[in-house]
Amino acid sequence: MRKEFLFILKNFVRMAILMFLVSIVAFFLVSVSPIDPLKVNVGQTALGSMSQEQIEKLSQYWGTSISPVRRYLSWAGDFIRGDMGVSLLYRQPVSRVIGVKLSNSLLMLGISWLISGIVGFSLGILAGANRGKRLDKGISAYALITASTPAFWLALVFLMLFGVWLKILPIGLSVPIGTEAAEVTIRDRILHGILPVLTLSITGISSMILHTREKMLEVMESDYVLFAKARGETGTQIVLGHGIRNILLPALTLQFASISEIIGGSVLVEQVFSYPGIGQAAVTAGLGGDVPLLLGIAVISAAIVFTGNFTANILYGIVDPRIRKARNNI
Repeated sequence: MRKEFLFILKNFVRMAILMFLVSIVAFFLVSVSPIDPLKVNVGQTALGSMSQEQIEKLSQYWGTSISPVRRYLSWAGDFIRGDMGVSLLYRQPVSRVIGVKLSNSLLMLGISWLISGIVGFSLGILAGANRGKRLDKGISAYALITASTPAFWLALVFLMLFGVWLKILPIGLSVPIGTEAAEVTIRDRILHGILPVLTLSITGISSMILHTREKMLEVMESDYVLFAKARGETGTQIVLGHGIRNILLPALTLQFASISEIIGGSVLVEQVFSYPGIGQAAVTAGLGGDVPLLLGIAVISAAIVFTGNFTANILYGIVDPRIRKARNNI
């Protein structure tokens, strides 16, 4: 029990260090950005008509007159105390803005992640178990094509096809335009989330298919599978009894590692569909020089990714008893 606690503590410390490094890199990139928050949000013309005193007040508000090191230390100290600061664009606490945007994205990201994992794993097994056949060639071709297809391009195709030409799905946003929050139904949210979920799922399936197929081929060519065939086991029995058991752990690893890809893809997909999620908020904060909001999104997104990797490490011991035994011997 003590070794398990130390293992979990070690991973938490590692996550904290990585999040700290992510915040430093994000802050550095924002600091060297050529975007001037004053010119972007106030306007060049309005800025030129202001007095020097007014410009200095604006500079203090946006933090451009303070050295980067002091700004970062001030932000980090407040963040550790649970205060993410105030968004300069939304004029609201960063925690509140992220909470609203993340609630819009989490359901979409979660469904896309589950669909891409389950469907990709199933198709990969089918392809690997039918090597060289039409089914294998068709699934492999689909995976290779979608792997090289940009998510934003696929989103545009779906938008034109289902939203503009067929007119069977909304073209954007997460709720109907002009509808009050109290009047929004679950059906409205589902309809507005279909195209973003479909785009992220399709682009996320390819890596799982190709990875699972390769692992399945290794299993089908192994000695114990040849011995199982000699005993008279059918292809279905071999796949269920030997294949899934041996490729589940690598697939699980890849699935949790793909959380970062899903989050990264959502940035472009949310821009195409004008979906008010965490990805669109990150773009808005970056273009507007909203450092508190951008740093908050970067750290929260990193925490989600690192939590996925941490969960995979914990599940290793549940899925594979050999890893649990090795961990106890450390």
